Amino acid sequence: MASGIKIVFGLLTFVTVGMIIGALFQLAFIHKLEDSYGTELPSLKRLRSRNDRYLPRGVSHWTNDRDAEILRLGYVKPEIVSWSPRIIVLHNFLSMEECDYLRAIARPRLQVSTVVDAKTGKGVKSNVRTSSGMFLSHEERKYPIIQGIEKRISVFSQVPEENGELVQVLRYEPSQFYKPHHDYFSDTFNLRRGGQRVATMLMYLSDDVEGGETYFPLAGEGECTCGGKIMKGISVKPAKGDAVLFWSMGLDGQSDPRSIHGGCEVLSGEKWSATKWMRQRSTF
Repeated sequence: MASGIKIVFGLLTFVTVGMIIGALFQLAFIHKLEDSYGTELPSLKRLRSRNDRYLPRGVSHWTNDRDAEILRLGYVKPEIVSWSPRIIVLHNFLSMEECDYLRAIARPRLQVSTVVDAKTGKGVKSNVRTSSGMFLSHEERKYPIIQGIEKRISVFSQVPEENGELVQVLRYEPSQFYKPHHDYFSDTFNLRRGGQRVATMLMYLSDDVEGGETYFPLAGEGECTCGGKIMKGISVKPAKGDAVLFWSMGLDGQSDPRSIHGGCEVLSGEKWSATKWMRQRSTF
C-alpha cells in the first residue's frame, strides 16, 4: 500500500515538474520574440500605414525568410498581462488582410451562437451568449492563409497544430455580449475527442468598436472598463489584428477557475473575432 502511494506521488510530482519546465520554456520563447521585435529604425518610419499599427521593427533580421513571414516575426509584439490566470496579448498577431479574409469567409454563414450543454455536450441557444458565428470547415483549414494562421497559433502557444479545434468566427453587434464563463469542459462528452481544452487564442478582426472588451473578472487586483462599466479584474480592448492567448489549465494540470472570462457588451460598431481552442491531444 505504502509503495503504491509513493508511486502515485512520484507520478504527480513528475507531471507537475514537467508542466513547470514547459511554462519556463514558453516564457523564454516569448522573451525571445520580444527581443526579435527589436528597435525601430529611422528608415522604417516611412513604412507606417493603416495596415500595420506596429512598425516591422527588426524586420531586417527576417528578410526573405518564409517561416518568419508566416509567423510575422518582427511584427508581433507580446505583452504579458497576467500570470494567474496566464494571459498574453499578442499585438499585431494577424495582418489586416488576414482579418478581412476571415470576416469575408464567415459573413455569409453566420448563425445564432450556441453554448455547450453540460449534460449532453451539444450546442444549445442561450441568453448567456448573444452573438452570431460559424466554424471554418476541415477543407478550409487546408487553405494557405488559414494554414499560416494555424501554424502561427501553434508556435506562439507552443501547442501542436493537430491539438487545435476548428477556428470559430464571431460577430457581436451593439448590445450583444457573452457572460463570464470557462472554456474548459465540465461534461465528459466533449473530453472524448482531444481531452480537455488547455488554452485559447482569441483574435480580433475589426476596429472602431466601443465596448466589447474581453473581461477576466478574477485576474489582477485593480479595476477595468467593461462595456462602459467599471469592474474589478482585467479587460482587453478589441484592436484589429491583436490576439489574446490565455490558458484554461494551470501548471498543475488542473482546470484553472481563474481563467473565467467574458465578452463585454458592445456599445457601438461591430466586434468581429476568431477563436481557436487547443486541447490536450490531437482532435483529428
